[in-house]
Amino acid sequence: MKLSSISRKLLRIASSKRRFLNSLFSLGVVLSAILVVAPLFIILVSVAIKGGRALNLDFFLSLPKAVGESGGGIAHAIVGTLFMVGTGLLFSIPIGVASGVFLATTSNKRLSAIVRTSADCLAGVPSIVTGLFVYALLVVPFKRFSGFAGAVALSIIMLPTITRTTEEVVRMVPHDLFESAIALGAKRWQAVFRVVLPTASRGILAGFIGAASRAMGETAPLMFTAFGSHFLNLNPFEPVSAIPLVIFNYAISPYEDWQQKAWAASLVLTFLVLGGIIVSRRLVYGRFG
Repeated sequence: MKLSSISRKLLRIASSKRRFLNSLFSLGVVLSAILVVAPLFIILVSVAIKGGRALNLDFFLSLPKAVGESGGGIAHAIVGTLFMVGTGLLFSIPIGVASGVFLATTSNKRLSAIVRTSADCLAGVPSIVTGLFVYALLVVPFKRFSGFAGAVALSIIMLPTITRTTEEVVRMVPHDLFESAIALGAKRWQAVFRVVLPTASRGILAGFIGAASRAMGETAPLMFTAFGSHFLNLNPFEPVSAIPLVIFNYAISPYEDWQQKAWAASLVLTFLVLGGIIVSRRLVYGRFG
C-alpha cells in the first residue's frame, strides 16, 4: 500500500509538471505570435493615422502641384507603378512559368538543381544591385532613364518568386492526372499545358499577385532606372514616376504638405501590398486547402 501511495504521488507530481510545462510552452507560443503581429499592427496604425488625413478623391486623380504649393495628388505615380509592374509581369511570367514547370516535371536532377539554385540566388540578390545592373544595361547605353528600364528591373525581381511558386503549385497537382493524359494519347507538352497548368492555374495566379505585390514596394531599383517624374508621362522610354519614388522624394522634402502626402502614399502602398498578399493566399488555400 505504501508503494502504491508513493506511485500515485509521483504520478501527480509528474502530471503537474507536464501541465506546467505545457502552459509555459503555450504562453511562449502566444507571446511569439504577438511579437510577430505587433510590428505590423503598429506600422499600419501609425501610417493610417498620419496618412489618412491627406486621403481624398483628389489625391488619387490629380497631378502634383508646383513645388511648395499645397494640393494635388499622385495620379502620375499610380499610373507609373501600374505600368512598370504590369510590363514587368509580361516579361517575367512566360520565363517564370516555363522554368517552374520544368523544375516540377523534369527528371534531369543536375540541370534542375542548377536552375533551382539560380532562382534562389536571384531571389537573394539585393534589389539595389538589380537596379544597378539594369542601369548599366539599359540606362547608360541609351543615356536616359526610362519606365521601360524600371519594368525590366522589376521583372528580374519578380522572376524567382514566379518560378518557385509555379514549381510548388505544379507539384501539388496529382501526378495521376498527368499520367492519365499521357495514357489517353496526349503528348507530354499537351498534358502539361492542357491538364496540369489549368488545374494549377489559381495557385500560379497567386504567385503572380504575390510577385507583383513585392515589386510594388521596391524603391532602390527604380531610382537607378525610372528615376521619377513630376508629370504624368505616358512614354515608356522617358523617366516615369512610381509610388515608392514619390514617398522617398516627398518624405525628405522641407514642405509639410509633401510630407503629409508621403504618409498618405505610404498608406496606399501598404494596403496595395497587403491586399495582394491576402488575395494570393486566399487563391492558394481556396484551391489546395
